Amino acid sequence: MFENLQGRFAKVLNNLRGQGRLTEDNIQDTLREVRMALLEADVALPVVREFIETVRTQALGEEVARSLTPGQVLIKVVHDELVRVMGQANEALDLAAQPPAVVLMAGLQGSGKTTSVAKLARWLAERQNKKALLVSCDIYRPAAIEQLRTLAAEVGAEFFPSTKDQDPVAIARAALDHAKRHYKDVLIVDTAGRLHIDAAMMDEIRALHAALDPIETLFVVDSMTGQDAANTAKAFGDALPLTGVILTKTDGDARGGAALSIRHITGKPIKFIGVGEKTTALEPFYPERLASRILDMGDVVSLVEEVQRKVDHEEAARLVQKLKKGGFDLADFRDQIKQMATMGGMAGLMDKLPGMGQIPDQVKAQVNDKEMKRLVAMIDSMTPKERAFPDIIKGARKRRIAAGSGTQVQDLNRLLKQFAQMQKVMKKMKGGGMAKMMRGLKGRLPGMGGMGGMGGLPPGFPR
Repeated sequence: MFENLQGRFAKVLNNLRGQGRLTEDNIQDTLREVRMALLEADVALPVVREFIETVRTQALGEEVARSLTPGQVLIKVVHDELVRVMGQANEALDLAAQPPAVVLMAGLQGSGKTTSVAKLARWLAERQNKKALLVSCDIYRPAAIEQLRTLAAEVGAEFFPSTKDQDPVAIARAALDHAKRHYKDVLIVDTAGRLHIDAAMMDEIRALHAALDPIETLFVVDSMTGQDAANTAKAFGDALPLTGVILTKTDGDARGGAALSIRHITGKPIKFIGVGEKTTALEPFYPERLASRILDMGDVVSLVEEVQRKVDHEEAARLVQKLKKGGFDLADFRDQIKQMATMGGMAGLMDKLPGMGQIPDQVKAQVNDKEMKRLVAMIDSMTPKERAFPDIIKGARKRRIAAGSGTQVQDLNRLLKQFAQMQKVMKKMKGGGMAKMMRGLKGRLPGMGGMGGMGGLPPGFPR
């Protein structure tokens, strides 16, 4: 997410770290680079100007000048300004209304609106224990109605049927009546999108708004359209009393201009970001956490929350007990990879770790979900006895496992060699605890063979 912006900022701020003294000249050089980074990220020009001016004023102030570590203080100034631009704090959904609370979704065609409706329903069920009713008022695209019906079934939400022959306002009123009679907590209304803003679309969505009086009116926008996303959001904001924005497809957005521009241009908060295609890939928007990611400080808070929510804690406790006895086999390793997949895979995990911007792309490319799937395939092709006692895997067994998993014998040899090293380290858990284990694991994790001794790991990684 936002790799280009992260890479440029990492280069700029690395030059600041360790500076014993900051002068007007090197502050000017730094701000010039920051300005270029923001413009290349497609951040709106008014936002860039205000950002640079604010940072310049604070950088030349007494706090930075008197600090014993002025470089670090200036990095904090940049971080705090990023947070301010994006909105200071997460603004949660306001559902404090007589049930059902109505959430109206607006946006252009192709922005990910219908998928976001389902993602939001799932988020409300899993995080807030709310029962949602979903309805599509998009009578112009029958496929949109069917898409929402399918997604509603996937996320376990009730779907209110509609057809292309009905009036959108009549559909919405009937859905609201159904939600009231069946004690739903939330009604989420999907509206028609267009390829561009037009008067007919705006008139229709105003009529829907008037009929439903929603407590939340959310604008769904594709982050990859950059500052155009902010301009489109403003046009909708002028026509509708928007309460917030859902920024979609951020996992594919290398720039980040929309995230930094929307709040400034529209005055509306980003409430959620879409971080993938799956219906689980919706996160509340925390400006401070995203600012930390942009500055390559990671997002450990989100990572910990995700672990607490998604990891099978009984399984984790079982593994800890097994490790204490010095046992760790290939079946355990496979289970850990599968747990990792529930947390967004290697890409999602690495995105939240501090210092990842300092690791070369060719190294990060070796630590990917495709490689992890190959490892699982090889382990799945083994018998239970082979997983428990990998030393018995010799010639004929190796050929059978490789053929069964669609890999080469040398791939299996690499896995077995790396696992043997890993197993030795795990046995140290009996006498040395987690710190000793993590020190010993450097460079030995299967799937990370190209990282060697990992001597160039950034601060924050176990050494």
